[in-house]
Amino acid sequence: MRMNHRYKSAGKVLCLLMLAALFCLAAGCGQQGGAEQTTGDRDTLYQVSLLQGLTMGDFSGSVTAADLKAHGDTGIGTFDGVNGELIMLDGTVYRAAGDGSVEEVPDQETIPFANVTYFDADDSASVSGIDGFQDLTAYLDEQLSTQGANHFQVVKLTGTFSRMYVRSELAQDEPYHTLKEVLETDQRFFDYSSVTGTAVGIYCPVYMGQLNSPGWHFHFLSDDRTMGGHVVDLTLEEGQVQWDETTALEMVLPDSERFMTYDFSTDQSQDVKDVERPTSAE
Repeated sequence: MRMNHRYKSAGKVLCLLMLAALFCLAAGCGQQGGAEQTTGDRDTLYQVSLLQGLTMGDFSGSVTAADLKAHGDTGIGTFDGVNGELIMLDGTVYRAAGDGSVEEVPDQETIPFANVTYFDADDSASVSGIDGFQDLTAYLDEQLSTQGANHFQVVKLTGTFSRMYVRSELAQDEPYHTLKEVLETDQRFFDYSSVTGTAVGIYCPVYMGQLNSPGWHFHFLSDDRTMGGHVVDLTLEEGQVQWDETTALEMVLPDSERFMTYDFSTDQSQDVKDVERPTSAE
């Protein structure tokens, strides 16, 4: 039987439309405003600049809080002029300031350094009796030993903390000094007791030594959003740890004259250790 040419053409058009619809579904065309993330995006750690740039004194914000929210819902960092510690939790960006206050920051606030991701817990466990920061990292390192330590990890540690010892720093004006020099005079320590909240942690593998700080780095935010900062020490009565293994890295670098003048061949390993792990409130 011969098919009429008009029906042949209509059949071809219908087939093409069906193929286009299938392709659109596979590509996510039906998603509202592109807000839904792909699996790859959700397994990516988004890093703003280098920690080594921050330690050299590059405190000028290069992305906005809105930019961070487009790349994750959980993470840590700092703000323009190192004006406090950044904690991103459940898609909201908070500042734990040098005067001890905590506030939600507006979308236009700028950020010189941060690490964020979309948090999807791969595993969780109940924890108790954590007596000190080294005790916590030893426990987490033991978990890493079962799966390898060459992927990034983002961790949420929630519970009741007998002690939460944190620091933040006062905002700086240009010309900026190195971060180590700033912390020698302008960091402030806060010692909290019997507080409930969440410590957000980032683990970087050892090969990140020229781009970030290898090992664990935690910032804390209390449940009532009144206390927070860079975690120096802690004691955990009981709580839960969740971790999200993250297998990709996306990094955006500042487009500034200051950044372009830095000599990153200089060994900054000791300075990074000094600013990451202060031991006292001297």
